[in-house]
Amino acid sequence: MKERLISVLVYYFKIEKPTLIPAVSNQYFESFVSELRNRLKEPLPGRTAQIRMAPKPIDENRFRENPMRPARLGGVMILLYPDKGGVHIPLMKRPEYDGAHSGQVSFPGGKLEDVDTDLVDTALRETHEEIGVPKDNVEVLGSLSELFIIASNFKVLPTIGVVRNKPNFIPDPIEVADVLPMPLAALKDPALRKVKEMKFPPYTIQSPYFDIHGEVVWGATAMMLSEFSYVVDEIEAKLQL
Repeated sequence: MKERLISVLVYYFKIEKPTLIPAVSNQYFESFVSELRNRLKEPLPGRTAQIRMAPKPIDENRFRENPMRPARLGGVMILLYPDKGGVHIPLMKRPEYDGAHSGQVSFPGGKLEDVDTDLVDTALRETHEEIGVPKDNVEVLGSLSELFIIASNFKVLPTIGVVRNKPNFIPDPIEVADVLPMPLAALKDPALRKVKEMKFPPYTIQSPYFDIHGEVVWGATAMMLSEFSYVVDEIEAKLQL
C-alpha cells in the first residue's frame, strides 16, 4: 500500500521518490539490543577477553591495584546507535595535554564526582558533557567488567547504553579533539587489528590495537572493546547474523 501511494505521488506531482530504509535494519538493531540487554545480566568473560588486546609481554602487576594507593573510580560509556543499516559506537580523540592519556582515543567518560549517584551516572554525565548526548536519551543496558588502569591508577566501569537515533554529536571544545564514529563491524575485521611497538623507557612493549579512522585505539580502550567484541560474537552467533 505504501509503495502504491508513493508511486501515485511520484507520477502526478513529479516529486522525487524517497529512499526507504529497509525494515530489516530496525529489526536487526532491536534484536541485537534485546539480546545484548539479556546477555549483560549473565557472567561476563572479563579478563579472558580483555587480555586479547593487552600489551605484550603481559605484566600481571598491571591488573593489580596497590592497596597502599587506592585506585580512583571512573566510568565510561560504550554508546550504541543505528546508522547506515548497522550499529555504531562513538569514540573520541583526546586533545594533546600534559597527562597520561594525551592524544589518545577513548570512550566518553571520566572520574566519579560528588554529583554522581554511581559509575553508571558518571558515564551518562560525561557522555553529555563530552559529546553532547543528553542522559535522558540513553537507555542503559548494563555494564562490562571493571578494568584497572595502572598508568592513571583508575578502576573503570564500562557502561553499555543505546539511543534509537544517530545523535547530533557536540564535542566539548576543551575535552574532545574529534568524535570518531566506529561501526560495530570494525571489531570483526582482522585487517583492523594490528600490533605496534611502543617504548616507555626502560620498557618496550608490543601493543595490539584497533586501527579506527587511522587512529591507534590501544590500551584500556582496546581491552574494553575486546570484551565487548567477545560478547557481540556470542550474540551474533545466537542470532545467526
